[in-house]
Amino acid sequence: MSELTGDRPVIRLRPKSKPQAIRHGFPWVFADEAVLDRRTKALPPGGMAVLEDPERVPLGLVTVNPASKIIARVMDADPAAVIDGAWLRARLERALALRARIYDAPFYRLVHAEADGLPGLVIDRFGDAAVIQPNAAWADGMVDEIAEALVAVTGVTTVVVNGQGRSRGLEGLTERLEVIRGTAPDAPVPVQMNGAVYLADLLGGQKTGLFFDQRPNHAFLQRLVGEGKVLDVFSHVGGFGLAALAGGASHALCVDGSAPALELARGGALAMGAADRLETMQSDAFKALESLAAEDRRFDVVVCDPPAFAPSKPALEAGLRAYERVARLAAPLVAPDGYLALCSCSHAADLTSFRNASARGIGRGGRRGVHIHTGQAGPDHPTLPQLAETGYLKTLFFRLD
Repeated sequence: MSELTGDRPVIRLRPKSKPQAIRHGFPWVFADEAVLDRRTKALPPGGMAVLEDPERVPLGLVTVNPASKIIARVMDADPAAVIDGAWLRARLERALALRARIYDAPFYRLVHAEADGLPGLVIDRFGDAAVIQPNAAWADGMVDEIAEALVAVTGVTTVVVNGQGRSRGLEGLTERLEVIRGTAPDAPVPVQMNGAVYLADLLGGQKTGLFFDQRPNHAFLQRLVGEGKVLDVFSHVGGFGLAALAGGASHALCVDGSAPALELARGGALAMGAADRLETMQSDAFKALESLAAEDRRFDVVVCDPPAFAPSKPALEAGLRAYERVARLAAPLVAPDGYLALCSCSHAADLTSFRNASARGIGRGGRRGVHIHTGQAGPDHPTLPQLAETGYLKTLFFRLD
């Protein structure tokens, strides 16, 4: 076992590990890559330790969770760093500076986990409110300190903790949903993006209440649709459909399995003055695609933005088959010389695999086409080059003949 570095516990990389990856910015240590000293083994999930290479050279300060396959996450390159309110404020100030430079209004992802130097932590901002997703043990344990720093840096008055989802289970964390600063909004929060109005339910919606990541892809869709008709499948609160209406589409059909999400979509269309151009359908997406084909309906643009079909490597093959099936069922609904947009938020499915599955599906749907554009998340979702998971979103646009 290793000795202590200063007065802190130590986690040491095994000889066959690759410490240069950590030195070059990779932020994770997996359980089979490390040796823990006795003090580190006794740490509660989220405790701090010094990470050393096999020659006992310090690499930085990490947060440790023995209950997770990701046993350590790099917090700071300085092994003597202190993770306190001042440290949190500095990280938040840096994250805010980027968003404030890019966006005119305070509606964006403020913190995108490792890419903003706050591993496992997601914060979405909705004007005077913010929603924290503490998906790592350290963030869950320090959520009050994070909220205090968040209020100090941004001036938000309401902070919601939405501790739900698969990531927390992998960390051994239980679910939680609570307002820890201010009061819960008494109505969905209106959010304007690309001329559309979206209603975000910060307590009852999916994840933080709204997905900011597709914003640039909504804008690209607006350039394609003109006055045409749009089908938005897996629409959530109206994502691409409302963007299309804001761009001048004559009609948008939003399909989702959630009645509350579709109600919010209708509310957004009403706020935009476009309620008469929106149609909604509550249905399983695959059944909806089949029934629309049976009705011989056609759309100038069809968009399918499903949940993560391949959230992990073991689910990859089944996930790719599901993406192929989506493309196969959606392609026949596209009018001649129309457009098909297919999306994946599965980090386990890389761009090439997803593109190949989509192309196979289009072919098996009896259509041919060309790939015209690849979209990704906006700059409020920065990508850490060393960690593919931070660049999870892929949106492919095809023109079909």
